Amino acid sequence: MLYAILCYHNEDVVGSWSKEQDAAVMQKLAVVQDKLRKQGRLGPVARLLPTTAATTLRKEDPPLIVDGPFAETKEQLLGFYLIDCKNLDEALEAAQELGNANPGGSYEIRPVGVFDAGGAVA
Repeated sequence: MLYAILCYHNEDVVGSWSKEQDAAVMQKLAVVQDKLRKQGRLGPVARLLPTTAATTLRKEDPPLIVDGPFAETKEQLLGFYLIDCKNLDEALEAAQELGNANPGGSYEIRPVGVFDAGGAVA
């Protein structure tokens, strides 16, 4: 089953990291990603651009398009992983490994009920 591991963190904190700090975190995450890739379990991984680049479509009547994210929260969704796991325990294990490599924030683990690979866009 596919699990989405949604990565939340305070965007101001992550944005304040130096290039060296960011590169060090990404290098630690790459170790976990490589392990999952070698196991054939790693799907798409995405790091989202800052919420200042977000646009939200509010489904009102009529629809309203606004700058910024939908929710005003302390932590923002900064990225996600799709990982093939046998069960929730295996997904939690992967999330814990990712968490050990990435300081602060939180991970939300959700099973993916519908999957359409679609076409990849480069």
